[in-house]
Amino acid sequence: MRNILIIVFLFTLGSVKAQKINWMTMNEALAAQKENPKKIFMDVYTTWCGPCKMLDKNTFSDKSVIEYINKNYYAVKFNAEGTEEIKYKDFTYTNPNYNPDRKGRNSQHLFAHALKVNAYPTVVFFKEDGELIQAVPGYRTPKQLEIFLKMIQSDDYLKITTASAWEEYQKNFKYTF
Repeated sequence: MRNILIIVFLFTLGSVKAQKINWMTMNEALAAQKENPKKIFMDVYTTWCGPCKMLDKNTFSDKSVIEYINKNYYAVKFNAEGTEEIKYKDFTYTNPNYNPDRKGRNSQHLFAHALKVNAYPTVVFFKEDGELIQAVPGYRTPKQLEIFLKMIQSDDYLKITTASAWEEYQKNFKYTF
């Protein structure tokens, strides 16, 4: 009996640990949108960024965040100083000044530059057709990220046109994460 309980516990532990965000590349997400339109949630990070690592450890490992993102978005993990080639809106974005011998900070990818990302981490939201919605810079806890995930997914952001409307939305938002 004891051995059975241990086995059940290990399987349960393994399935909890195995749960993670289904990350893909931007090219994969754009292709997936053509088959099944869904918004894109992009994590723009760098390898040297401490808050980016905290976002992975504390926020992107949260069960509620994982479930919500996987259900409602195509999730993209994008290194803003990497070498990935991205085809977006009839243009191919690269990082021509990337230096593989450089330690720490490197050249910014042209796609990050086009998105006007100038701080890490930044999360970026795209519509179901790939059009940019908004970039949101900075580290967020699961609760702090929740309002953005749900506001964008439900299209409530379209109704928020003033600072006072944003304050009212935040005040009335019901957190569940």
